[in-house]
Amino acid sequence: MKASEGIARPAEGDRRARPAILVALAATALFPACQTPFEARRRADEFAYEVIEKAQRGALGRAEPFTIEAPADTLRRRLLLGQDLPRVGPASLGSKDVQPIEEWPDPSYLASRPAAEAQPWAGDKPLVLGLLDALQIGARNSREYQTQKERVFQVALGLDLERNAFRNTWAGLLSSGVEWDTLADPTTTTVPSSGDFGVFQRLKNGTLLTLNLAVDLARLLTGADKSSYGVLGDATISIPLLRGSGAFVVAEPLRQAEREVVYAIYAFERFKRVFAVQIATDYYGVLQLLREVENQEENYRWLAGATRRAQRMVEAQRLERIQKDQTQQDELDARDAWVQAITAYERALDRFKQLLGLPADAAITLDRTELEALMAAVPAPEEVEPEHAAADAPVVVVPPGREGAGPLEPEPGVAVALAVENRLDLRVAVGRVLDSQRKSAVAADRLRADLTLLGSGTVGERRSSAADAALPDGDFRLNQGQYSALAFLNLPLERTAERNVYRNSLIAFEQAVRAVQELEDLVKFQVRDDLRLLLEARDRRRVQALSLRLAERRVDSTSRLLEVGRASARDVLESQKDLVDAKNRLALEVVRYRVAELSLQRDLDLLQVDPTGRWKEVDPKALRAGGK
Repeated sequence: MKASEGIARPAEGDRRARPAILVALAATALFPACQTPFEARRRADEFAYEVIEKAQRGALGRAEPFTIEAPADTLRRRLLLGQDLPRVGPASLGSKDVQPIEEWPDPSYLASRPAAEAQPWAGDKPLVLGLLDALQIGARNSREYQTQKERVFQVALGLDLERNAFRNTWAGLLSSGVEWDTLADPTTTTVPSSGDFGVFQRLKNGTLLTLNLAVDLARLLTGADKSSYGVLGDATISIPLLRGSGAFVVAEPLRQAEREVVYAIYAFERFKRVFAVQIATDYYGVLQLLREVENQEENYRWLAGATRRAQRMVEAQRLERIQKDQTQQDELDARDAWVQAITAYERALDRFKQLLGLPADAAITLDRTELEALMAAVPAPEEVEPEHAAADAPVVVVPPGREGAGPLEPEPGVAVALAVENRLDLRVAVGRVLDSQRKSAVAADRLRADLTLLGSGTVGERRSSAADAALPDGDFRLNQGQYSALAFLNLPLERTAERNVYRNSLIAFEQAVRAVQELEDLVKFQVRDDLRLLLEARDRRRVQALSLRLAERRVDSTSRLLEVGRASARDVLESQKDLVDAKNRLALEVVRYRVAELSLQRDLDLLQVDPTGRWKEVDPKALRAGGK
């Protein structure tokens, strides 16, 4: 039954029932209408985005565009449709393509999406993606990226819930019914109606204020046709003086929720950098495997030709058949290596598509000029040690050092200092120490006695039964109210649970301190290891460049010598194998060095990534100057 049903309309001239109805309607007008799903979503979004923007300014010194709304048209959707790829259903395309159920509460949610920005990636033809394209596509299509943004949003909503504990909280209840008392008078029908409205306010010092107002109307539909209304108001106040008092203790959940939003902002910034470097790592890894496919294919073609030449030399009796068989055996091995390289490349490419949130069966290739640019930037290797060096000259072994270091190879001490200063996860860990201290203080407060002052007052009378309908209207006079005051003292005689909670809080504090130490040591290790990888990759890159030059020279010379019978087929085959290995290893070390540069910037938390996924690398001068 609706709240309005069953309320009898007062007879013309009956003025006693009208005040009750008017009071009820006036009280109802004080309360906002029930939120629609659309309005609830809009209000939640407004609050969460406002909280996130303020947290960004406070934590990062800047505010960036942030939304958890999916783009109007993703590249994944365009690829599935444009390339006519198999899909399991509408959900494969996106949430807005899902057919809403009949009971779906908010049709506008699926209908409205942010306007799609014009993107250069079409879905009806094979795509060639550059690294910058991949970074932007990952930010728009990656499911993990979207999940991380939603976690920030949910933490912001958690703050809203904690703030709500200190807002005015309203409650309202309208009720109406029909009563028959067959034992007392079967012919009597009563229609009791009431409206109960209340508000309570919790202050940050622990004080709780409550105010309630009840408006009743009891009317007899038979017999004397009497009616009576009542109005009852009561107010209470509770003031804790010992345990649970003070803003430090009472507002601690709110304070922690505010800090959790900052931590979430830090975590998301950290994720963006880690994710961008992961994309770059996998991107260059796929290109390196593609280069290996090309090298293995070139080797296979060369050996196939070498087998034919060896066959002609056998027929001309210039080469033994066993050497021709060796060449053919290497040709078969080369084909096997080529097929394995193709498999590894295609597997890595499909995994890279998944990382970006794109269909694995989409026609996508990567821009090989990205790797060629890295290869072209490799410094030319120095000449091999001159052949006229004396055989008995002392051999000087020079360990790898900073000579020839790249612009993104700072001194280890400078790099570690930068990491300790800038790492966002370290800031969170240090903040957790302060959080644990506050939790210990709050836990210690629970050991105290309860001393609470209570006050209450009640004014007016209620009318809610058949007997009340015969009574005169209730009076609402402050000088006729009932008032009371009470002091409540609960001695701390039993605090076993609180004692254990306090002791555990101290353990948690120690664990938080150790977590800082562990993370600090891990950060230092990561940075120092990044520098070691840079040094190793730089030296190996130089060695492989020299090896490639020697291998090319050997292939040329042994091939010439084989033609004149001064070298064996095995000499040529070994030199060719070394040439292929040198090409593959050089490409690998070039990629490893570039990835190590990016990893160092990531681990220093100096790699800036904007909301679109594009990055801005650190200025090498800042590394040399220690970030100043």
